Amino acid sequence: MSANRRSLLDRTFFVSLVLKGLDGAVELVAGFALLVVSPAQLEAVTRALTRHELHEDPHDPIANALVNYAGGLSVSTTLFGAIYLLAHGIVKVILVVAVLRDKLWAYPWLIGFLVAFIGYQSYELVVHFTWGLAALTAFDIFIVVLTVREYRLHRRRSRHPDAVAA
Repeated sequence: MSANRRSLLDRTFFVSLVLKGLDGAVELVAGFALLVVSPAQLEAVTRALTRHELHEDPHDPIANALVNYAGGLSVSTTLFGAIYLLAHGIVKVILVVAVLRDKLWAYPWLIGFLVAFIGYQSYELVVHFTWGLAALTAFDIFIVVLTVREYRLHRRRSRHPDAVAA
């Protein structure tokens, strides 16, 4: 493989990891928000944010779906969402930071973590397809492929430090 192509893949891997880490940070913020904001407050904010759109178009499917979803939230639902987002975000941020610091142990953990979520997301896609989830799943698959590649390169370099990566 040429040095230019390898360098492009390395940069792509780095950018993808940073994006995944930022996604984890957003999940942490959202998880904390769900812990401190009540379902009634979420519904009020959703209504306030969609009020203008629904005034212009009372049949707007996205605005109506958001209002209906927010109206159906319960304390247990938001608590589950908070725990899910916090756990997912913490694991994601820790693993991304460890991989960015070239901690060899973190590569298989990141791969396994993402593969598990790809499996779950694939199930969700079959049950309830959305383009957003499809894009997220494709991005996760892309990151797994790049992480496997990087892991193999790092293992090869650690075993043979004088060898040039192929």
